[in-house]
Amino acid sequence: MEGFHYIDLFATKGTEYLLVIGFLLVLIIYWRFLNSPARATRAAAMKMPAGILAEWFDLAKNFYYHPGHTWALPEGDNLVKVGMDDFAAKLLGKADAFHLPAVGTHVEQGDAGWKIRFNSKEIELLSPVNGEVVAVNKNALDSPELAEQDPYNRGWLLKVKAPKMNSNLKNLLTGKLAVAWMENTVQTLRQRMAGDLGVIMQDGGLPISGFAKELAPEKWDEIAAEFFLTK
Repeated sequence: MEGFHYIDLFATKGTEYLLVIGFLLVLIIYWRFLNSPARATRAAAMKMPAGILAEWFDLAKNFYYHPGHTWALPEGDNLVKVGMDDFAAKLLGKADAFHLPAVGTHVEQGDAGWKIRFNSKEIELLSPVNGEVVAVNKNALDSPELAEQDPYNRGWLLKVKAPKMNSNLKNLLTGKLAVAWMENTVQTLRQRMAGDLGVIMQDGGLPISGFAKELAPEKWDEIAAEFFLTK
């Protein structure tokens, strides 16, 4: 028809349409990424105040805590029960074996008290008191998972006769001071992991057992040593 000109809209606008479609696809993928469960978990972890995060790790009442994540519980007559705290238990997970000092061995507050073996690696924890080892928990030796599952009760490790028990306890943390210390520990953990707390969380929001290995599979023992003050 005279005066009529056919215009191929796709030929003139095709590139623009493809760009729009491509942008929409990228937007959809990015939206799914933002709303993925893993990212949502990490975001939730980063928004949690340190006080809430600290509730992940139990602090038993009336216990005394060494900054290296071991504890002491007076039992009378200068006898002190000793073990590792819940943070250490969750950080490390199930051990292959405990190497505990023999009965009669002298331990010093702040020095290596015992070792924990994981495959080819060994982790040291510090003794919270001075004194002579008078008993070891044979159940924990036979079943190392006890220290992970119940670190303040069935998972105790040593009993120490501590002649200077009172002065030793003054160097440890208890009550509100222990709570503040644990909150600071969690804050250090958050900074150390550069915001990747989400990878240590289960669906229910609690840390998985042995989360140090999830955060740094090759150097988890170095992370543990930093928190246990043995590095």
